Amino acid sequence: MTQSGTILAIDQGTSNTKALLIAPDGTVIARASRAMTLQHPQPGWAEQSAEAIWASVQAVIADLVAQAPDDTPAALAISNQRETIVLWDAATSKPLAPAISWQCRRSSTRCHALREAGYEALLLARTGLGIDPLFPAAKLAWLLDAVPDARTRAQAGELRAGTIDAWLLWNLTGGAVHATDHGNASRTQLLDLERGAWDAELAALFGLPLSLLPEVRASDSHFGTVVAGATTLSAGIPVHAMMGDSHAALFGHGITAPGEAKVTIGTGSSIMTLSAAPVRSANGLSGTIAWSRADGIRYAIEGNITVSGQAAAFATRLLSAADETALSALAQTVEDSGGVVFVPALAGLGAPHWQDRARGLVTGMTLGTTPAHVARATFEAIAMQIVDVCRAMEVDIGAPLPGVCVDGGATRDTFLMQLLADLLDRPVTRRANAELSALGAARLAAAAIGLDLPDAAADSTVFHPLMRPDQRKTIHRTWQAAIRRSLVDV
Repeated sequence: MTQSGTILAIDQGTSNTKALLIAPDGTVIARASRAMTLQHPQPGWAEQSAEAIWASVQAVIADLVAQAPDDTPAALAISNQRETIVLWDAATSKPLAPAISWQCRRSSTRCHALREAGYEALLLARTGLGIDPLFPAAKLAWLLDAVPDARTRAQAGELRAGTIDAWLLWNLTGGAVHATDHGNASRTQLLDLERGAWDAELAALFGLPLSLLPEVRASDSHFGTVVAGATTLSAGIPVHAMMGDSHAALFGHGITAPGEAKVTIGTGSSIMTLSAAPVRSANGLSGTIAWSRADGIRYAIEGNITVSGQAAAFATRLLSAADETALSALAQTVEDSGGVVFVPALAGLGAPHWQDRARGLVTGMTLGTTPAHVARATFEAIAMQIVDVCRAMEVDIGAPLPGVCVDGGATRDTFLMQLLADLLDRPVTRRANAELSALGAARLAAAAIGLDLPDAAADSTVFHPLMRPDQRKTIHRTWQAAIRRSLVDV
């Protein structure tokens, strides 16, 4: 096998694990994918098998090697679903429990107790993040209490924990490296944004020994090398980039200046723009670290939507549609939703509302309501959640967004993209390649070894607003009324 300057990018997401083999000119020369499942053992709980996550990565790597058997990648890059936490045995590398998903609400009671005790101001000031079950610190505290002997063993240094990037790196390096990058670490609610380091006071607040946590490194570090037998790759390939999927997408879009925003629409959605310094939002958004390199840390402001593209999957099942493409076609058979509004608070509401106890609802139905109206309301809901975050972001940054760039699987739906442009009243730019998370991580890894992969700015489609202002105003008004109803019993 010969090394050809290719980059192997892993994109480990909630619904799929993907892998791309990317040539130095940016061409994707091989790709592979494995569907992932999410379990819901109790209402509000969401988890995945950590071992299945790792097995899916091994499988997609094997597929790429089979497609390009004579190629040895120059580097491996990882982008990953964020805020999902894994706890494992340091000696055996076996998980002690399922990976608790970012969507999981099982730490809700603990979060409410922290809020009632007055800790939200401290956490927001130190980490940029408000109190919510989305973030891993409370989930990890829950695990230490729920798994027999876990807290004792953690104090003894026998256990390791980390987000999905750290779990994959541990397995790729045969347990030699326990590390994460600044971007993923900034999502745990345990990292001091100013110092870019774990905070002992915050760890103590959640009852977590620092020995559990991975070393925090720059996003383009040489994180370690792949060991023989971990995958079908040759031993010695360096892991040269790790980024949360939303951060990687921002990098993949080539966004380098504050005020330019990207929207990643997947199971949930992330709306992110760069900021010149750490942000403590007054409008329901999160301050975070976008990435870190030798020239320092880049900060960002972000809004996270818990159920976004997943709302279409839910409605597909609810309406017995063949698939999400059929749901979109059904939605387009009516000119509007007929006053129907769907609030997809199926796992609470994320930014800018942050109500983890909110529940989904459909309102505005009459005897004239048809499945097509509900289908259209579903796509309006995906768009309107993004609009809410973008409006909050404009207040935080003190300027209107000129438009947004989009990526993620749901962006292939042209109807949804036009609807987003209409309801946001801003241009929406869709890149030709929707796999921006994998491409962004690959670009970072390539730069770390002296290569320059092109960004994704070329071959874009721009959707311009076409909706009448009065129609837009009506949808906004009924949406806000429905949001208020979903919060009545919170």
